[in-house]
Amino acid sequence: MNQTQTYTIKGMHCASCASIIEKTFRKLPGVNSVEVNYATETAKVTHGVHVDRARLSKSIEPLGYSLAQTAEEMGMSPEEHAGHLGLNQTKEEKLAELKAMRTKVVISLPLAVVAALNMVLGIVPNSLLWLMATVMLFWVGQPYLMGFWRFLRYGAANMDTLIGIGTSAAYLYSAIVSVFALQLKTYLDVTGTYWDAAIVVIAFITLGKYLEARSKLKTGDAIEKLLTLQAKVALAVRDGKEVEVPIADIVQGDMIVVKPAGKIPVDGVIAEGSSFVDESMLTGEPIPVEKNIGDTVVGGTLNTTGAFTFRATNVGGDTMLAHIINMVAEAQGSRAPIQALADKISSVFVPIVLVLAFLALGAWLLIGGAYLGFAQALSLGLASFVGILVIACPCALGLATPTAIIVGVGKGAKEGILIKDAATLQKLAQVDIVVLDKTGTLTQGRPEVTALNNYSKLTDDQILAIAAALESKSEHPIAHAVVGHANARKLALPSVDRFEALNGKGLKGLVDGVEYYAGNLKLLRDLGLVADAQAVAAGTEAGNTPVFLATKDTILALILVADALKENAKDAINKLHAMRVRVMMLTGDDKRTAAHIARLAGIDEVAAEVLPEDKLTTIKKLQTEGRVVAMAGDGVNDAPALAQADVGIAMATGTDVAIETAGIALLYGDLGKLVKAVSLSKLTMRGIKQNLFWAFIYNIVGIPLAGGLFYPLLGWAISPVFAGAAMALSSVSVISNSLRIKAKTL
Repeated sequence: MNQTQTYTIKGMHCASCASIIEKTFRKLPGVNSVEVNYATETAKVTHGVHVDRARLSKSIEPLGYSLAQTAEEMGMSPEEHAGHLGLNQTKEEKLAELKAMRTKVVISLPLAVVAALNMVLGIVPNSLLWLMATVMLFWVGQPYLMGFWRFLRYGAANMDTLIGIGTSAAYLYSAIVSVFALQLKTYLDVTGTYWDAAIVVIAFITLGKYLEARSKLKTGDAIEKLLTLQAKVALAVRDGKEVEVPIADIVQGDMIVVKPAGKIPVDGVIAEGSSFVDESMLTGEPIPVEKNIGDTVVGGTLNTTGAFTFRATNVGGDTMLAHIINMVAEAQGSRAPIQALADKISSVFVPIVLVLAFLALGAWLLIGGAYLGFAQALSLGLASFVGILVIACPCALGLATPTAIIVGVGKGAKEGILIKDAATLQKLAQVDIVVLDKTGTLTQGRPEVTALNNYSKLTDDQILAIAAALESKSEHPIAHAVVGHANARKLALPSVDRFEALNGKGLKGLVDGVEYYAGNLKLLRDLGLVADAQAVAAGTEAGNTPVFLATKDTILALILVADALKENAKDAINKLHAMRVRVMMLTGDDKRTAAHIARLAGIDEVAAEVLPEDKLTTIKKLQTEGRVVAMAGDGVNDAPALAQADVGIAMATGTDVAIETAGIALLYGDLGKLVKAVSLSKLTMRGIKQNLFWAFIYNIVGIPLAGGLFYPLLGWAISPVFAGAAMALSSVSVISNSLRIKAKTL
């Protein structure tokens, strides 16, 4: 049996590291698929039971990588381990690593300033430059030397390998020239050493890696903030007393007391008391929600001024917050299809750069030597060799997509928009039509009875009681309206026998030995009954939904139910139109009622009186027309249509998050969040394309420039120093551009 596990990788320094680890894991027998994400430093591996964590870790340890320790190995509970890991990384280790990098930066920058001034003024003795370069290469640049060594030993090359080869070549050349100055004076310019270049290059790249590491921590702070929402302790009722217990000791069924301003520890249902709960941390909605007996509360949310006791229903990893954290982590670690090109390039990038560097050196010696002389050609060739190795930026390519995805998914989570994976986020940006259900999505979902036309000898109360008795067996919002109206009139509902739901049409059942039907026009047509067309038309054109009560032989009554349009519906539709997205209503309701709501909301297309199975057919038809379809529904009744749509969006409420049904779930979903989800997808994809553009441009322009391709015609060339600065800038600029997504308003 295969299993899929996500492991945290230690020791990754660039996008090429991800490629090396993937190739190594794939060679192991029993490993079926591997996805390594440089931005989150994780590996998602599908493997057989005989491939364990220890075996995976052992395979990459000679290459300088390893798998982070598990909760058991660290002597922690799963909850403590989750908090310790933070952004799917060992946070304490990351901060310690960052501190060590900062120390190196603080020491190397003054040396780099001295070396840079020497390039202009030539005032530093050669012996002092040699000492400074030795400190920089063998202490600050130790990771790059190790990268060079692993390349020689195992043939595995990453970005550290390129820097190690380049700076080692500059150091070795300078050492040979310095030691054998008299002997080489005839052939070489012995004053042309590269001590200062090696110093400044290593300093710039170390600074870049420090800024990159610091920025990467910021990209994934969404999960860290979600983790801080988890309460550490809870006030449980044990043996009639309130006792403070660790959150890990709470079990399903425990009675939990929440005091004013207290954090709700787990999910549950209020059994006593009432209050207003601030759920903005999960949903993005700033206004506290009123909670009374029977209402659900969600762990991680904040109580305001009231006090209540609730019964725990979901604890540990089953809470809504735990599901959200897991979903966000999975989405941030997933790959978008647009990343495929960057991954392919990164996987072959380092070997290609090595070949180009040696070709440039050879070209300078063979061709340049004939025109410039050996000494100058060697000097320019070595500068090109080092420059190409240093300026190459697979890190920027590797970071371009995942950093934007991490920030985008995290921003969505803060807004109550849960995105299942990166592919869904990318597809949503391409959507050109959104299909919406009417009841509860476009409308309030709280319909009310507006009129009752009685065609029988029964009283209105008798009609309403029978209809409500049948409808009490249904979960549809219209059924709730009928039952609610009967309850408001304090009617006693008769019992119902042999109840049956008629899919997409209505209900039937025996009341006092008589078989009654409650449903729509389709149900009447099946019974061979003809409705009062004038009454139906008058009601539906005013936005009412008709509900008929009938026997097999006659129509007893017409009940009109109206559901008001949501306040933000029209504004949301207008915003979707502004993004060039058409909107279609798909409903089982009456055509005239649907048309009325569509006119009020400004909807482009309407398909009414459709059965649940027809929704799937409608989605398929739109797709055959070449449309990219997003379907928004409740995630239960609309499951087939949601699965068929290019992007399924569950308009979820409370803890009923349809995470498994749809690619996107909107907590306490409304159309405003749907608009924000589309806007977020477009914003994230725009950020990815910008990142990829800049990552490619750095290399397309930088490598030929560093290689001296433009030198013979235009006299353009860049020194290894500027190449190092450009390399450091590339990754930082890509991450900074991704972080801009955070500041954008959806």
